[in-house]
Amino acid sequence: MTARFAAISFVASETPEAEAALEKLVARYGNADCDSADVIVALGGDGLMLQTLHRFIGTGKPIYGMNRGSVGFLMNEFRERGLTKRLEAAHRSIVHPLSMLAIDENGREYRAKAINEVSLLRRSYQAAKLRLSVDGQVRLEELISDGILLATPAGSTAYNLSANGPILPLDAPLLALTPIAAFRPRRWRGALLPDQAQVMIEVLEAPKRPVSAMADHIQIDNVVSVAIAIDRSIDLVMLHDPGHSLDERILREQFGY
Repeated sequence: MTARFAAISFVASETPEAEAALEKLVARYGNADCDSADVIVALGGDGLMLQTLHRFIGTGKPIYGMNRGSVGFLMNEFRERGLTKRLEAAHRSIVHPLSMLAIDENGREYRAKAINEVSLLRRSYQAAKLRLSVDGQVRLEELISDGILLATPAGSTAYNLSANGPILPLDAPLLALTPIAAFRPRRWRGALLPDQAQVMIEVLEAPKRPVSAMADHIQIDNVVSVAIAIDRSIDLVMLHDPGHSLDERILREQFGY
């Protein structure tokens, strides 16, 4: 029987640990061209996993990460031997990215995808003033804060968790809208939104209180409005070893281990 993942393509971060792992794995398994590969194996940390998912977005290629970085929430344990068998036994986690449309102070439009979150952050010593709308209805007339973010379940354990946002199970049909250092309303802790929600964030007093928008690692400065919605037309496939699926890791994170 032909293996599902006969052709493996490796990518690695530019660290000594990752490059050493790349050399050993290529010598053992070869290195297929990424366009013809059945699977992409990423060697690094969560940053590389996000970069790799963005690089192959829309291709449907599964990504299997092995941790050779400082943070490895999205990664599997690194082992040189038995990779083919691990790939065959791996479980699939499918996530959908957020689609961001940002408009800057000059009226220019920028589109980007985010796998973890779309965040808005103040650019000066003054707090940002933001108006929040969901599905065309204003829900918060004015939020004064350092910023705000909208996270997917896959991204809920990243920046969202650091900002005291909720952890979402991977299959939860929800998005986490989380303020960053909210000043007014002081007790507002954010909201859980259905994942079909259309979110609009308008920047009030933009020239005086400039704001940047970020879709994962893509940054747009001096925005005046940002529209965000989940893009169900794109499936991003991550592979994880049995017992270490992304669902299991998110569950473990909620219990502190």
